[in-house]
Amino acid sequence: MSHIVSIATKVRDPAAITAACQRLGLNAPVAGTANLYSGKAKGLIVQLPGWTYPVVIDTTTGTVQYDNYGGSWGEPEKFNQFLQAYAVEKTKLEARKKGYLVSEQQLQDGSVKLQIVEGS
Repeated sequence: MSHIVSIATKVRDPAAITAACQRLGLNAPVAGTANLYSGKAKGLIVQLPGWTYPVVIDTTTGTVQYDNYGGSWGEPEKFNQFLQAYAVEKTKLEARKKGYLVSEQQLQDGSVKLQIVEGS
């Protein structure tokens, strides 16, 4: 049986954040305080390629802070790729915790198809 799922992502899981960074070839996230244009932000710091300021993730609340000045300081597509990678990695981690088997397929349009089946 097949299901289509839409996910509103809150970024809370440090392991999935780290896996998303690895998936995208980024440096591992670092806990700390970062300078953004609008001030300081504390959390896990992720530097996206070509971005002037980092992305800062508060895993307690799931909120993400960044300054990209409407795309002038960083391509929004890079952030969207990070969110997609996080959602995929978080889904895989949770499915495997429950003993499910997960297969992944990258589609031509850039989306990712995950198939999750009950393990034996």
